[in-house]
Amino acid sequence: MEDLTPLTNLQQLAEPAKRKPKMSERQPLLLQQSDNSDYEGSRSGNGLIRPPVRSSPPDSTLVNVHSEDSIAVHAAAAGDDDDEQSSQTGEEQQGKSLYNPTHHRALEHPTSNFDTLVHLLKGNIGTGILAMPEAFKNAGLYVGLFGTLIMGAICTHCMHMLVNCSHELCRRLQQPSLDFSEVAFCSFDTGPLGLRRYSHLARRVVTTFLFITQIGFCCVYFLFVALNIKDVMDHYFKLDVRIYLLLMLLPMVLLNLVRNLKYLTPVSLIAAVLTVAGLAISFSYMLHDLPDTHTVKPYATWATLPLYFGTAIYAFEGIGVVLPLENNMRTPEDFGGTTGVLNTGMVIVACLYTSVGFFGYLKYGESVKGSITLNLPQGDVLSQLVRISMAVAIFLSYTLQFYVPVNMVEPFVRSNFDTTRAKDLAATVLRTVLVTFTFILAAVIPNLGSIISLVGAVSSSALALIAPPIIEMITYYNVGYGRYNWMLWKDFLILIFGLCGFVFGTWASVAQILNPSID
Repeated sequence: MEDLTPLTNLQQLAEPAKRKPKMSERQPLLLQQSDNSDYEGSRSGNGLIRPPVRSSPPDSTLVNVHSEDSIAVHAAAAGDDDDEQSSQTGEEQQGKSLYNPTHHRALEHPTSNFDTLVHLLKGNIGTGILAMPEAFKNAGLYVGLFGTLIMGAICTHCMHMLVNCSHELCRRLQQPSLDFSEVAFCSFDTGPLGLRRYSHLARRVVTTFLFITQIGFCCVYFLFVALNIKDVMDHYFKLDVRIYLLLMLLPMVLLNLVRNLKYLTPVSLIAAVLTVAGLAISFSYMLHDLPDTHTVKPYATWATLPLYFGTAIYAFEGIGVVLPLENNMRTPEDFGGTTGVLNTGMVIVACLYTSVGFFGYLKYGESVKGSITLNLPQGDVLSQLVRISMAVAIFLSYTLQFYVPVNMVEPFVRSNFDTTRAKDLAATVLRTVLVTFTFILAAVIPNLGSIISLVGAVSSSALALIAPPIIEMITYYNVGYGRYNWMLWKDFLILIFGLCGFVFGTWASVAQILNPSID
């Protein structure tokens, strides 16, 4: 007769299992808590019932040897906790990956693709384009030509990096939109554990450089207006440029006491029209009677290349407006891409910069000045109108540039006062002090080219070339850098390029300010 003892033992093991109540949906969570308590002996004395250790079930040898179904049952019971936890994690990750931040933006007045393109062009085209001929003088005709195109491509790519990181962090945190400083904060806050403590520092650094950049722009605008007015008035009588700066101070303070951007819209429109007209007429002067290319140097010395870098990177000054524009679009998916708004706008900007720099330097050669308007014929009525129109346009544009830094500081100043009258008085004093500060900087350093190069080397390079690769490296730390870590190598190259430009550009600009005779 066949020995039935193993089957009897198996039947005795199966009977308690039949009497066991059916497992509910929440029971795997309870089992998970019980499993955790197996490894935490300190919890056994807290009134919790310690379950038996499932690593040594009774008669496990008989079950393992004689029943494959029992093996499956025990394996399924042991894996219920992991399945439940992994399914929850998977659903959470799937939800984050399916989250589209552009579908959750509540925009009161969204902008069209054309409106965004116009704003992008206006945010990038300013006094920097008028300084490009001097940048070509510091680089040489052909080095400036190809260097400006390459610089434009790198800056545009960095703008794409910033937008992509913003989208990735928005999906990760399920936020509809982020600005520049918030992207820096969130990248560190969700990045490697060792860097998370520096998230607030990253936000402060980006905010500080944004403040420095805008204050630098205001200083350049102040000096630009004074120099162009002086150039017109020198035809009648000569005064020091600081006299014109002083005469501008009071109207500049009064204009910047306007706190509502709604009232500045007509001012911005007038400034845009005058800028376009001034650029068009300046271009007609540059293209008239062009000399041969051999009359200017094809490349400059290494000593002046950092000055070219500072002016060129200053000209591509629009990275601060990229995220606000993309966040306010009606169809933000059209912002990126090969033929998107960003690429279209930056191709136009790069072509304009290259054209003005190339033909301006070819026309006026080594005598080119910090603004191409200062090289126009002195006694010509049309050229005088160009200088006046550009001076008025930049004077009116000062308020828009000033609006950004003052709104970074004003909430903090207002928070230190209790009454509404005291808050308004403090805000007025703050605006007056900041405008006066830009006046003092322009009066101390009345060299337009040196200031533009310094602002570009210090702040524009930090925001346009240094911050984006750092943010991308940290944002995609847990995601991956692609095949062969190509993203990481690319970010390192851009970072090294930006740091070299920052150091050498700042050094060369300061040296030129301290010793204006340096060529």
